[in-house]
Amino acid sequence: MNAIIEPSARRLSGFVMAQPSKNYTTRRLLAAGLARGSSLVRNVATSDDAAAMRRALEAFGARIESSSSRPAAGADSGTSLVVHGFGGHPRLAAPGPVDAGNAGAVLRFILGIGALLPEVSFITGFPQSLGKRPNSDLLDALEQMGCRTESRGGCLPITLRGGGLRGGKVSVNGANSSQFVSSLLFLAPLVGEPVDISVTGKLVSKAPVRQTLETLRAAGISINADDDLMRFHIEPGEYRSRDFTVNGDWPGSTALLAAAAAVAGSEIQIGGLYQDAQGERAAADALERMGARVEHIGGAPPAVRLRAGVLRGVEFDGDTATDAVLALAGAACFARGRSRFYNIANLRIKECDRISEPVAEMRKIGVRCWEGRELDDPDPDAMIIEGNPDGYEGGIEADGRGDHRVIMLLTIIGLGCRRGLTVRGAEHISKSYPDFFRHLEILGANLLLRP
Repeated sequence: MNAIIEPSARRLSGFVMAQPSKNYTTRRLLAAGLARGSSLVRNVATSDDAAAMRRALEAFGARIESSSSRPAAGADSGTSLVVHGFGGHPRLAAPGPVDAGNAGAVLRFILGIGALLPEVSFITGFPQSLGKRPNSDLLDALEQMGCRTESRGGCLPITLRGGGLRGGKVSVNGANSSQFVSSLLFLAPLVGEPVDISVTGKLVSKAPVRQTLETLRAAGISINADDDLMRFHIEPGEYRSRDFTVNGDWPGSTALLAAAAAVAGSEIQIGGLYQDAQGERAAADALERMGARVEHIGGAPPAVRLRAGVLRGVEFDGDTATDAVLALAGAACFARGRSRFYNIANLRIKECDRISEPVAEMRKIGVRCWEGRELDDPDPDAMIIEGNPDGYEGGIEADGRGDHRVIMLLTIIGLGCRRGLTVRGAEHISKSYPDFFRHLEILGANLLLRP
């Protein structure tokens, strides 16, 4: 599918509800699946990642059905699900491998739970995306707990031969992904012995680990975590069934806020954005430093209002808000001066290389941008953008690279192209934000979606 961004939108205005959080959806569903009894999960995202987690839980023996309960306050696209969990004792509901789709976090989480089974294999139908993402750090940790693993150099397909896991001390490298740590945290209470997890190297993207801890504690799991999230002690425990509500999604909403910041005269409001554990909340402050006016509005649910202003370049530590970096880069393309996004090396091992590949696409459009290594920057993996407040000519096709975050970035730039922009492969937006284009249209963007 192609998204054709028309040049006729002069400003964005209006109100939309934030889509449900992708990260909270997968965590809430997993906790519900690990509990004995029935849990209600409100405002579940309708994204591909949410569907992948649902399929995986059903493959492990959970029963999931739609709920007729009232939606969460202000919910737009989310649904409510009743999850009848398998109580920490997964069993394969059908023979054959478990397909993780193209969801990296889902794969890592269910690898941990899969280690409880005598044998299970995992595959993907996306060999050029998820199939290339490394999992060796997690597999090494699972082997320390007594699970035998087979893989293609740490990549899918992966077979685990587990059951009878042991507790004790486990170390895991946190430099490539915090998802490995979250996976072990979900698994640890079910081992039957106390588990002490030590993170080696550094831990990137700490905010999602805090979301994991929040979910685990809400489900009745006792965890002691150091303030720096480098060491954890987990006692054996049972997940308790309960009602969960998924908050609004800051990463996707950042793309809307960045789009409004980039289009002169815009003023939008997004409801359902809480001051929660999502690191991408920092994006609102970054946009304000760039020159937009940002206001946090209390209420049930709360909202964020943004008024566009004259943008200027910004320095941004991307490790604090990993999934907001490319959206902020879209706004930076229209700022006066230079913007620098640093501490983002782990973006290279996402759905695509989210440094080199976006830089290549932005250059096609005429954006002056570089990787840090090209400018002898102290951070060779930094992304550096020299903005142009006058916008770009456009009138060309750009490739979304099969990555939902790249598609959002290119769409933001397309709104400031005099001849518009066509984004190829736009169907991959459904991985995290199926309503992205619909919400942009509600706010006044002119675009067409074509096969």
